[in-house]
Amino acid sequence: MDHLTVVRRLARNTVTAYHADLRDFFAFSAQQLPDSPQSCNKENVHLYLQHCHKRGLSPRSLARRLAALRAFCNFLFLQGEIQDNPLALFDAPKTGVQVPKALTPAEVDSLLNSPTQNTPLGLRNHAMLHLLYASGLRVSELVGLPLGACNLASGHLRVQGKGDKERLIPFASHTATVLMTYLERSRPFLLKGKQSPYLFVSNRGKAMSRIRFWQIIQQAAMAAGIAKQVSPHTLRHSFATHLLNGGADLRSVQMMLGHSDIATTQIYTHLDKSRLKSSHKKYHPRG
Repeated sequence: MDHLTVVRRLARNTVTAYHADLRDFFAFSAQQLPDSPQSCNKENVHLYLQHCHKRGLSPRSLARRLAALRAFCNFLFLQGEIQDNPLALFDAPKTGVQVPKALTPAEVDSLLNSPTQNTPLGLRNHAMLHLLYASGLRVSELVGLPLGACNLASGHLRVQGKGDKERLIPFASHTATVLMTYLERSRPFLLKGKQSPYLFVSNRGKAMSRIRFWQIIQQAAMAAGIAKQVSPHTLRHSFATHLLNGGADLRSVQMMLGHSDIATTQIYTHLDKSRLKSSHKKYHPRG
């Protein structure tokens, strides 16, 4: 885990996930396989993935477990425990391309324009929802956002994302107004005289948790009458989809989302059937 954090510089959530995956493999190994570094080979990993498949894990979960085991084998190789990485060329389960689910602009309006509770917690939740849609942040980035990362005067965020990569994200003046209301009328009340380096704080003056914000956004979606399952990632998807549908270039959206590979951003270029039909009718010579 130290190697993944210090040398590989993987994100904390990734390291935590890999840790859980490796512990699960070791638990399986203790029952099925000899206890030695050499037991982490193609044949045994294949047995383990079959075991996980029978337990109902999705192809995406299987692929992540393989990634964790491949990283572990690479560490063993670097430490001289094994002669080579037996999983270097091991084929990962095919996960398919998942088209992100996004809200419609009307649904986003309903979510953001629902009556705001005129309480410190209500103002905080309202500000978090506005900033999430305005910036496309990951939920971990949102709840961990430092107070100094938000510049209301210039209207931009300075975000430290995955792999400690820094990026700048602009936001509109309306979002700045919502944030200012939170900072003036909510945050001091929640802190109760305490100090915090975080922009968004709990009612005990501490950093928000990802799980708590999941609950907040689901409650807000229900209050807005949105029938879809809504998560923090749904607003991130909506941010990217609406920008691209509105004509933003792919490279700019990639930079704002913090994707290292533009292919990851390209999954947001899906078009709905109605837009395809109207484009065909407008531009095709025999439309």
